[in-house]
Amino acid sequence: MAASSWSLPWLERNGRFSPFKGAVFIGTLLPGFWIAGHWALDMLGPKPVTEAIHETGQWAIRLLLISLAITPLRRVLQWPRLIVLRRMIGVSVLAYVLAHLTLYALDNHFDLAFVASEIVLRIYLTIGFVALLGLAVLGATSTDSALRKLGKRWQPLHRIVYGIAVLGILHFFMQSKIDVTEATLMAGLFWLLMGWRLMARWASPPGFFLLVGLAVVGAALTVLTEAAWYYFATGVPVERVLLANLSFSYSIRPVWWVLGTGLLVALTQLARSQFARLRAARPARA
Repeated sequence: MAASSWSLPWLERNGRFSPFKGAVFIGTLLPGFWIAGHWALDMLGPKPVTEAIHETGQWAIRLLLISLAITPLRRVLQWPRLIVLRRMIGVSVLAYVLAHLTLYALDNHFDLAFVASEIVLRIYLTIGFVALLGLAVLGATSTDSALRKLGKRWQPLHRIVYGIAVLGILHFFMQSKIDVTEATLMAGLFWLLMGWRLMARWASPPGFFLLVGLAVVGAALTVLTEAAWYYFATGVPVERVLLANLSFSYSIRPVWWVLGTGLLVALTQLARSQFARLRAARPARA
């Protein structure tokens, strides 16, 4: 019965409590508690609703990328059990996006006619709403019973998550306007995740040097994405953005975080491979 419908996220399929799933479930709630706590303590600034809108949207994108990272991580780390988290994290993305929309309605005094008109007339809101509808479809078809009913159609349907991620990141860029630092970071991490999936079709798992190459290409795409955004949105020359990424005076730019993440994955893959070889080379005990 439990396997055919929604079950409590901290339980295994056999109904037993899972400390691992329970800890991750609490982790998905912590950003919401943080936002609510800061709001209650009047620590969200002069416009708490606006700040809460931004925070819920940012956490939705972060969790969405974490859900997309499950498959690469479980293969790089050789940790198949990670797959049990994908549904939970995916549903948490939908929850934060719904909170994001609800807070936007609150900011407009729940004038739903006005909210609907804004969604239709403002392209960045239209993009965000389309992403929400896509997440709603994925959420509604995430149960085991839906998987059985859809059969072979389930996996192609759930591949729309990649398009949803693109829409969510684009919405993030358009909403951020001038400071697109975190939006650029999210875009860069998305490039890494998509690159890994492409490579995994030909080399499973991708080796150390392929992953190093992916890190470099992902970093290059990150800086090009940032430069293109600033050029088309504000007219800032491309070379100015490229040079800004070589400066470490104020902060570490997204390109370096993306490069570092990609190289860390490559080193993890190398370490795991070396460890596996050492284990295989050990003489068997009598």
